[in-house]
Amino acid sequence: MDSAVPVKGDTQVIRSILLGTAGLSVAALAALWLTVVRDCSDAEETAIRGAVRVGAAALLLQGAHFTEELITGFDERFPQLLGLTPWSPAFFVPFNVFWVIVWTLGLWGLRSRRRAALFPLWFLALGSMGNGLAHPALAAATGAYFPGLVTAPLVGIAGVLLARRLLQITAERSRTVVA
Repeated sequence: MDSAVPVKGDTQVIRSILLGTAGLSVAALAALWLTVVRDCSDAEETAIRGAVRVGAAALLLQGAHFTEELITGFDERFPQLLGLTPWSPAFFVPFNVFWVIVWTLGLWGLRSRRRAALFPLWFLALGSMGNGLAHPALAAATGAYFPGLVTAPLVGIAGVLLARRLLQITAERSRTVVA
């Protein structure tokens, strides 16, 4: 059989990934909007360093959170809770590792005041806050431990702290009116 020909299960896997990560897509769109409308070029160096430190802590906590999710089967239980096909480790692990790399590059870029670096950091902050809320809600909905629950509150707090730092170091861009 030709491997380029989709099989019936491929559609279900793609659907599961797209629907299961829809909340992250919303966070990414919000992060993009914040990156476009806010600028860090006027921030003081000490404020930038503080944001990088908080971002690094959020990144480390997110790494611990991903590890908890992986060990406890989030990649199977979350999609199944939504009535979707479980995610394979071949998707779940690279997806999370990709974002850890992007967030690390974002921290490096923020030190250089690169505006593009704000996108992954806003996404880290918003996604972390979402994790902090979603995992306890999932545990409440299932009436039991849900994968990621233990680290989620710390990740959520780190997300709030990072968002506050990002708001402090960024300002709304002035809008030029063209007549």
